Amino acid sequence: MAITATAAAWFLPFVLPICIYVMYTDLAHMKITNTANLALVAIFVVIGLIVLPFDEYLWRLAALGIVLVVGIILNAAGVMGAGDSKFLAAAAPFVALADLRLVMFLFVATLIAAVVTHKTAKHSPLRRMAPNWASWEQGKKFPMGLALGPTLGIYLVLGFLYGA
Repeated sequence: MAITATAAAWFLPFVLPICIYVMYTDLAHMKITNTANLALVAIFVVIGLIVLPFDEYLWRLAALGIVLVVGIILNAAGVMGAGDSKFLAAAAPFVALADLRLVMFLFVATLIAAVVTHKTAKHSPLRRMAPNWASWEQGKKFPMGLALGPTLGIYLVLGFLYGA
């Protein structure tokens, strides 16, 4: 992995609770809050400056802008939700460019697991534990935070365990 174990170790304790919060809010309200996205950006801005070489830090900040512009376009086209787009942009700086293929693989695996888990829980007695979650009644819409949050969290855990 290209992310250093040190960088992942610094990011992980701050980012993981936000990833869990994103999963919950998307399940319960079908919304990834701006507060969560801004918190991710703030964490990267502060900690990234400490743990990354300055040139890499700047490139990763540029990735935030690039992903945000692409996300806005995809949101305008109706391909994805605004919260999902903003979360992807806020998460982008945490990912080393050389790890992008790994993160895409993690996302696909996490998305499949999230869809299966959500659909199974929706049609089982587990649903009674959270009967008012908005995600149960969305038809074809899916709470992507259930896959996006864990993808970033798993990536940072793997970076901590196996990073450069």
